[in-house]
Amino acid sequence: MKKYLVLIIFIQSKLFSQNILLEDIWMFYKFYPKQIDEIYSLNDGLHYTILYSNDIVKYNLKNGKKVETVFQASNFEGIGKIDYYKFSEDETLILIATKKEPIYRYSAKYMYYIYNIKNKSISKMTDKHVQEASFSPSGKYVAYVYENNIYYYDINNNKEVQITTDGKKNFIINGIPDWVYEEEFSFSKAYEWSPDSRYLAYLKFDESEVKEYNIQIYKDLYPYEYKYKYPKAGEKNSKCSLHIYDLENNKTQSIIIENDSDYYLPRIYWTRLKDLLFLFKLNRLQNDFKIYAVNANTGDYKIIYSEKSPTYIEVPEIIFSKDGKSFFITSDKDGYNHIYQYDINGNLIKQITRGNFDVTSINGYDDVGKIIYYTSTEFSPLERNVFGSNVITDKKVCITPTKGFNKVIFNKTYSYYVNEYSNINTPPVYSLYSIDGKLIRILEDNKELIDKIKDANLSKKEFFKIKVFDTVELNGYILKPLNIDTTRKYPLLISVYGGPGSQEVLDRWDYMSLWHQYLVSKGVIVISVDNRGTGGRGAEFKKCTYGNLGKVESDDQIAVARMLCKKFNFIDSTKIGIFGWSFGGYLSLLCLAKAPDVFKLAVAVAPVTNWRYYDTIYTERYNGLPQTNAKGYDDNSPINHVKKIKGKLLLIHGTADDNVHFQNTVELVKKLIDNNKYFEVMFYPNSNHGIYTGKNTRYHLFNKISNFIFDNL
Repeated sequence: MKKYLVLIIFIQSKLFSQNILLEDIWMFYKFYPKQIDEIYSLNDGLHYTILYSNDIVKYNLKNGKKVETVFQASNFEGIGKIDYYKFSEDETLILIATKKEPIYRYSAKYMYYIYNIKNKSISKMTDKHVQEASFSPSGKYVAYVYENNIYYYDINNNKEVQITTDGKKNFIINGIPDWVYEEEFSFSKAYEWSPDSRYLAYLKFDESEVKEYNIQIYKDLYPYEYKYKYPKAGEKNSKCSLHIYDLENNKTQSIIIENDSDYYLPRIYWTRLKDLLFLFKLNRLQNDFKIYAVNANTGDYKIIYSEKSPTYIEVPEIIFSKDGKSFFITSDKDGYNHIYQYDINGNLIKQITRGNFDVTSINGYDDVGKIIYYTSTEFSPLERNVFGSNVITDKKVCITPTKGFNKVIFNKTYSYYVNEYSNINTPPVYSLYSIDGKLIRILEDNKELIDKIKDANLSKKEFFKIKVFDTVELNGYILKPLNIDTTRKYPLLISVYGGPGSQEVLDRWDYMSLWHQYLVSKGVIVISVDNRGTGGRGAEFKKCTYGNLGKVESDDQIAVARMLCKKFNFIDSTKIGIFGWSFGGYLSLLCLAKAPDVFKLAVAVAPVTNWRYYDTIYTERYNGLPQTNAKGYDDNSPINHVKKIKGKLLLIHGTADDNVHFQNTVELVKKLIDNNKYFEVMFYPNSNHGIYTGKNTRYHLFNKISNFIFDNL
């Protein structure tokens, strides 16, 4: 009888206990989902290519059968690993990028090769590592940037032509953005070919007056300094200007938009008309947005679109019709982010989408069917679904069939699309659909991972809503132990990001939640709540933090922490911790200082500790200038609240963080010492903002954080 009892207890313990190790998550990546490499749709709309085992392989879109190997790297010496590739517009040439040398978040240098599909020959475009190579639409040229100057390679004549000569590190940049443009406007190529390949428009950045930041790199006997230009809030930016190079006459004309240089030029687009260029412009405060239509032949320009805001305007998405007669653009001017159609002269044709939801991306425009495809929060701020709207009849159809998070890639003819789908408890599934919503086949179902998750007996994330300050309802999720005993009290960790327009509480798969599962397996409740200022719920909800960045967000998180103990009676109100990275690290510090009666500990990874230390574009977009809003900067910077800290604190930073500088943590540490506050600090040598440099860095990082939580909650 006793033997049977032991067996029953063992089986029950297996059924009701989680089986997940930190090593599996951050060392062996046992639960990392399989992904479909970027699918490159071919012009016929019936085939696609994919990078498979360092070969470019062509497949039939509908049945998935392999058609041919378009390029086999092993046939050519010295190619190395292919990082990415591009076809020329007529699909006779392939530009192959190898030997990647990362620079910042989006930028990198590569060695480029040009492969001729017809005669199966390959040539190295240049012996140098260069940036942002791209075919001209004619396929005759490839433009690229080397040492801050723009070149183009004449393929037929095997000739390199230098367009600019004034490029110099930390002084003048041609054709690629400076650091702050790349980071905050999210692009790494600042030049564009005209449709007829005659013109090459580019942005020039004069950063000679921008102050330099030095990062110490610890290698060899003597460390060295990496120096780059980083404009901090209120300081001087690069002077940005537009230039258009004419390949036919080898001349460049400069387009002088305004005498005042204190503005941003975050995008350039060629319309479908060969001589017409659109230039985006934002003022320094980013509350006045204009689009200039520039004639490349004459240099004449005019404003064809303008918008102002009492808070800020983020760079909109834009897409052009093939006939060149109209364009579609996003704006939140009616309170939610929607799509509007204008003619090419800037006259409003119609508002395409409307309602109490945000359009989060434009996916494409089918010129034949007159249907614009977009992703929105129409069903729920927690979800992403894709819709097609006929711009003539206004008929709208949701083409993604499953509740959760959907991300689509269309083929060239908009007859098929690949959908990446996941939900809060299910890893990504990649499926091919016809445009009428019929499932053609599943490309990757991640069944092996689903089985591993099942064997690990993980907890299920559960959504909830919580009301703070009587009127504000926030979205959250909770992870709790499988065998939770609701008669006892459990420690709580609040995981937060909370930055402008972000969302943590989404109905999608998130690898970070596996670390949360590990904490839960050790008896720690994990909760995340999206405070005001986050995205998916309209402009008012997102922009109410303007001018006081961090105040409303931290007020919400503190109120949430207090309310959670009432909502979930198994949470121990004396054992509440908060964890965050970057903006989340900033909020963690601010909450620890503002509510010492609520939070017992905080873990802040790569935190901003003083908004005066952070960059111009991001900080001023949400907080204005420090010269005119000192209170908004100083009242909400953790470095000014150190005296109030009582709980346990762990600070973590990479010493080579080019984004949120290590200076933030160093200056905070000085203040903590001055105020005789106990804390722990961990730094990772030569790691950037992501802290992944080194073989075991991620495992070491999360082991450190986990043990700090276990020891102090």
